[in-house]
Amino acid sequence: MSIAVELGPVLCVVGARPNFMKMAPILRALGTQLGCPKVLLVHTGQHYDRDMSDKLFDDLQLPRPDINLDVGSGTHAVQTAEVMKRFEPVCDAQRPSCVVVVGDVNSTLACTLVAVKKGIPVVHVEAGLRSNDRRMPEEINRVLTDQVADRLYTTERSAADNLLREGVDASRICFAGNVMIDSLVHHRARATLPGSTLQAHGFDPALIAGGYGVVTLHRPSNVDQPETLGPLIDTLAGVAAELPLVFALHPRTRANLERFGLMPRVDAARMLLLPPQGYLEMLGLMAGATVVLTDSGGLQEETTALGVPCLTLRENTERPITVDQGTNTLVGRDHGAITAVVAAIRRGGGKRGRTPEYWDGQAADRIAADLLTWLRSGTVSA
Repeated sequence: MSIAVELGPVLCVVGARPNFMKMAPILRALGTQLGCPKVLLVHTGQHYDRDMSDKLFDDLQLPRPDINLDVGSGTHAVQTAEVMKRFEPVCDAQRPSCVVVVGDVNSTLACTLVAVKKGIPVVHVEAGLRSNDRRMPEEINRVLTDQVADRLYTTERSAADNLLREGVDASRICFAGNVMIDSLVHHRARATLPGSTLQAHGFDPALIAGGYGVVTLHRPSNVDQPETLGPLIDTLAGVAAELPLVFALHPRTRANLERFGLMPRVDAARMLLLPPQGYLEMLGLMAGATVVLTDSGGLQEETTALGVPCLTLRENTERPITVDQGTNTLVGRDHGAITAVVAAIRRGGGKRGRTPEYWDGQAADRIAADLLTWLRSGTVSA
């Protein structure tokens, strides 16, 4: 006979903005599974703008966190260490059956290390993505998390190849699809109209009536040095002379533009500057855009799902399927490439791509079903 062991709670960890979009559908899917153990949402507080964090929870219809570690900002080392210090007592008190982490932020790695060293199984959603650029802190977080996680859910088939090449056993890998797209599918009808977003910030919606681009920049390699950020702003200003650009300014980017004396160049261009936007506002802006110019991994995926051309202002991507099958083009910071691709898009060209396999709004359901089967397989025999 077999004796079923009562499962401890499932601890689901979010830390920064991209995690929210990925965890929301997982929580919904787990809630529909019969016999699912208690699910607790742990917010590390790595995303420390409380107003924006609260709005993202509202936009995504996420329940408020059961536990908030309130870590806040800091260097990579300080932030990672602080999350570990504050997460360990949570694991001791809750005795979870597993810890679910998503993406590649510092909280992902920090909570993984705590759980693994305490013998708690770790589940990594969005495993196996690789830019092959170890200068990116996110790449380090991805590689290390995948090496010690017990169950790894991938968004595209090439991710399994990466994991197998790094020595991860195939039995630990499950191709489930993209939970980021689950959120997009779920909330698409609720997206805020672009004109309403502009109006809320004092801009005339007529400014974008003939089309517009969306810009986001936040990677240190793009925004932390004046000799890099300055020419990039000049290139964007040149694009804006032909196509108005809605620029959602990351706090880091705004601070560096001011510190480097580059704000006058931005102000002189046809760029509509917005503060960081909520999920529904950004979804609406992207869906209505002629083109998106970004260095964000998540926006590469979302534009592919929306069929909107995307220019990634990086030399590499950890999401190659968005280039191979989707709407994404890698242009780096090359002025000629950026202006040429935007011009082609405005003439009616640009990649429209196709929706990748399992980017169907049901990835979280596949994950939830597999996760509970996997957890129950730990039943002891007597």
